[in-house]
Amino acid sequence: MLRRLILAALSAALMLAPMAAAQAQPEPTQHIELTKMMGRWYEVARFPNQIQKGCEAGASDWTPQSWGFAVVQSCHKGAPDGPLSVWKAKATVADPATNAKFKMSFFGGIVSQEYWVLEHHPDQGWLVLATANGKYLWLMSQKPTLPTAIRAQALAHIRQMGFDVGRLEFPQPMRLGSGD
Repeated sequence: MLRRLILAALSAALMLAPMAAAQAQPEPTQHIELTKMMGRWYEVARFPNQIQKGCEAGASDWTPQSWGFAVVQSCHKGAPDGPLSVWKAKATVADPATNAKFKMSFFGGIVSQEYWVLEHHPDQGWLVLATANGKYLWLMSQKPTLPTAIRAQALAHIRQMGFDVGRLEFPQPMRLGSGD
């Protein structure tokens, strides 16, 4: 068990390790109302990463705490009804001026990484989250799927920020009523 935990922590550290970005990473441009971050966010699209390899029906649950947010990330391996994988993080606001940058720590603080909310449209129920170095990106929604027109708009925003939308994976969405 300890060996698995160490291997998982090392894998996460390698995945989250900063790399030299080929282009300038876009900065968050909006002030985020933290109450709009609370609750469940469903994964619509993501850049490939080792921890989420084979993940379908991903979600992140953000619960406010006195120090920031407790974040529980989950997905099902192989299929929306496959085995559940869960990992937890602590998120603290790294930039109080915008509330759009979070420092997240995983595995009891062994691994930490900054994540930025690059776009947030609470009226349409979606956001774009990326690592500070731009290597990883997620399109998240407050519903398991986004309507086609809104999804196209979100993808256009991602492209306008300079990201290669051709790299995005679109995992199968969570089935409502699956108990998650």
